[in-house]
Amino acid sequence: MMTRWRAGILIFDDVEVLDFAGPYEVLSRARTEPGVASRRSDEHAPFQVFTVARSREPVRAVGGLQVIPDHGFADAPAIDLLVVPGGFGTRTLLDDAEVCGWIGRTAAAARMVASVCTGSLLLAKVGLLRGKRATTHWGALELLGSIDPTIRVEQGGRFVDDGVLTSAGISAGIDLALALVERVAGKPAADETAHYMEYRR
Repeated sequence: MMTRWRAGILIFDDVEVLDFAGPYEVLSRARTEPGVASRRSDEHAPFQVFTVARSREPVRAVGGLQVIPDHGFADAPAIDLLVVPGGFGTRTLLDDAEVCGWIGRTAAAARMVASVCTGSLLLAKVGLLRGKRATTHWGALELLGSIDPTIRVEQGGRFVDDGVLTSAGISAGIDLALALVERVAGKPAADETAHYMEYRR
């Protein structure tokens, strides 16, 4: 049995729902043993998935959905895979020293870092995309390049993997999360997870 990766997904006010819920679904439903029955326990789960926010106070996502974070910054466990989603709330966080500091420290200790949609703006702000290829939601491609002009901004693809993984907008986070499953647990596990979800890779 492989050691489970601790996958921490950052959430914040005005986070895009599918940006965090899509990867949460993929990573939490991934199994190294195929079939429906394997989902009834965590025995074959390659990831332990949890949400992290500034505090454990409820977060209000885009559209009004309220989510209670599993952990605040102060009590979050060590994170192997950091996922930073997007949403309108990222614009405010670009000037938030506490959140940007947490992202930078957590990313430095993580084994893998990924963003969904405009979460890449926060990765750019803390210098994690310097000199790398990256993407984001089509409506924020210029903004991504303006935050750090050394980033080679790509458009048209579902995600970009240049050491740090970044995805295009919203639903593309599912494709990115399946790629993360493939990197950690292998292509058969990723393909089978997509099949379980009835999602076409």
